[in-house]
Amino acid sequence: MKVWPVLGIVIIQVLLFLAHWFIYHTCTVFLPLNPFAALVLKIALSILSVSFMAAALLGFHYSNPLVALIYKIAAVWLGMLNFIFWAACLCWIVEVPLHFGAFDLDGHTRPLVATVLFSLAFAAVIYGLINARWIRERHVKVTLPNLPESWRGRTALLVSDIHLGNVNGPAFSRRIAAIAARLNPDLIFIAGDLFDGSKADPHRLASPLFAMSPPLGTYFCGGNHEDFGDAQEYAAALKQGGIRILESERVIVDGVHVLGVSYVDSTSLLRLRTFLDGLHLGNGTPSILLNHVPSRLPIVEHAGVSLQLSGHTHGGQMFPFTWITRRAFGKFTYGLQRFGKLQVYTSSGAGTWGPPMRVGTHPEVVSISFA
Repeated sequence: MKVWPVLGIVIIQVLLFLAHWFIYHTCTVFLPLNPFAALVLKIALSILSVSFMAAALLGFHYSNPLVALIYKIAAVWLGMLNFIFWAACLCWIVEVPLHFGAFDLDGHTRPLVATVLFSLAFAAVIYGLINARWIRERHVKVTLPNLPESWRGRTALLVSDIHLGNVNGPAFSRRIAAIAARLNPDLIFIAGDLFDGSKADPHRLASPLFAMSPPLGTYFCGGNHEDFGDAQEYAAALKQGGIRILESERVIVDGVHVLGVSYVDSTSLLRLRTFLDGLHLGNGTPSILLNHVPSRLPIVEHAGVSLQLSGHTHGGQMFPFTWITRRAFGKFTYGLQRFGKLQVYTSSGAGTWGPPMRVGTHPEVVSISFA
């Protein structure tokens, strides 16, 4: 294993430990815990502080029901940790004005503050779990210049970030396939992170999607999570299922150029520019690019691409990452936007990674109608 990934794991684990220690300290100050309860809490939080990193590492090397169960528990706790941590922070913030007021901080006020704020945190967790399983169907109309007459009124289904693995399994992909069957699109685009990168049987996880058979085909570009796992095994399963993988490739679908780049190629300015400029799209040829991350837009726009379809951001998935993602990608975090002559649609994705929760965002599949 390379030095940087190891260093990243160590830093994340230290931060997780500090967050758990802060929660423990807050609970012992604000809640009337007896020594036994405090000891149980300390042991529980100590175990939970290493649960997600341990589960993630297990998931990258082993695939069985026990590992999947451990990962699910650890992932749910990671989401709970986020909201409980912010509740603990608010406990101390609320105490400042109370400290200078006429309140009995050593009596009932502190337990009441903690109870209210931790209850709100648990409510956010429940909402996030439910919201993450409610897949919305979004409908968008896109006008492309020089679009062939045969394409007018056609629809494409955009799906991204399904993250099949230890949380989202075949049952989840069956839900996506059922939505596709009901919407009956002319073609389907999968904009990366179909798998979450864990060790698994990709054919078993994705097989329900192979039943999708739009008349103009299904097209896929790899995301960063495909590179976390066995990208070749993933690709073999998708090809066997009839999904066309585009790795710096172009296919012409009834007069419209459909392009795709893998995540690795999209991160290289030289490779991306060489591929796109070599297509000579600047003559007004209508084109659709599958590019997992909504980035490198000046290169894509300069090459003459009409529409880029992306995912990756999840819209931030939940607070405070919704704010962080918005700082990183700006208006291209979500929705249909323009960059010069280029149109960009960034989907919030259908699945989740890490905590199976969404607060402030929603999962979606997108039906795009062309005009």
